[in-house]
Amino acid sequence: MAMGMSKRILAAAAGLTIAATPVAAEKVKVGFITTLSGGAGIIGKPMKNAFELGMEHVGGRLGGFETEIFYGDDKRKPDVAKQLANRMIKKDRVHFVTGIIWSNLLIAIHGPVTRSNTFLISSNAGAGAVAGKRCSKDFFNVSFQNDVMPEGMGKYMTDKKIDNVYAMAPNYQAGKDMIKGFKRMYKGKIAGEVYTKLGQKDYQAEISALRAAKPSAVFIFLPGGMGINFVKQYAQAGLSKKIPLYSVYSVDALTLPAMKDAAVGTYGVQHWSPDLGNTVNRRFVTEYRKKYGKTPAFYAAQAYDTVLFLDHAIRKAGGVGDRDKLRAAMRAGDFPNTRGAFKFNNNQFPIQNIYLREAMHENGKYFTKTLGVVLSAHGDSYAKDCKMKW
Repeated sequence: MAMGMSKRILAAAAGLTIAATPVAAEKVKVGFITTLSGGAGIIGKPMKNAFELGMEHVGGRLGGFETEIFYGDDKRKPDVAKQLANRMIKKDRVHFVTGIIWSNLLIAIHGPVTRSNTFLISSNAGAGAVAGKRCSKDFFNVSFQNDVMPEGMGKYMTDKKIDNVYAMAPNYQAGKDMIKGFKRMYKGKIAGEVYTKLGQKDYQAEISALRAAKPSAVFIFLPGGMGINFVKQYAQAGLSKKIPLYSVYSVDALTLPAMKDAAVGTYGVQHWSPDLGNTVNRRFVTEYRKKYGKTPAFYAAQAYDTVLFLDHAIRKAGGVGDRDKLRAAMRAGDFPNTRGAFKFNNNQFPIQNIYLREAMHENGKYFTKTLGVVLSAHGDSYAKDCKMKW
């Protein structure tokens, strides 16, 4: 009889163990969409590299849970991005869709992803169109809102009393946001406002036009290969010593090795820099250089921060089963990150510092140096139109 009782006790104990197993065995699934092919792959590949490095640093398990990552190449096409997001949601049943470089692609997938009760986390794109009235409780941006960096540059150039600026950006959502942000804080005259083709390689016509306009300075947003081509052609035209060049998201660790002397002496603003001294950033930059043999650009830092963001929130919420609890953990914005000062606005876009940086060449190395803070704890102008309160 005692033996029978022992068996029943063991069976009950086993039942308790089995009941707890699904929670312990919960799997986190993440879809990472970026641009890996074509010229824009120069941005997407470092983002993927940094995301994978981040996963290594959290032991391959977000929040301590078994994790599966699904990667997709959007080829910089909105319809491809939508197809990938749809597959990840319906077939792979991911809890999060993240990555996304381009604002037009973000806008294309924003509605379908958030309506599916899947969290959408942008690692780069920061379209104003989803920061205001279209803000969503299931969308977080861990990079920036497009307007804020050019706002910083607009303020800096106004403070420097530069009174006549020629502005240029690609003709897509982010390009329009960037120039809008610049004009929001720049108080001088706009000598020209030009929108070029996305992915354009030859800028001779635009350079001739801006030369004729005789501005005091030029402001550009031309990311990746576009920036490399423009800055080199600008220097070759003999303008870099005559008309100072200022930029956002154009001169960085990704593009500077190709631009070299053509970019030296130009100024830019950014929310992150390889030389920021916080512990997380030092580890990231050191390990990225060791693993990939290059200094990371901000695209990579944001992808790395995305991993830390997810890891911290999932661990804090105890998993991904309770979406309200998980959302609250994400909104806290208290995750370790490469930027140091960071918190979320009510629209779930960042409030963070904007730094002035100069491109330099010393001891055979090209790099950008942080000169100071242009805007401190700066949030975007769209948050006031977002109705979320938390």
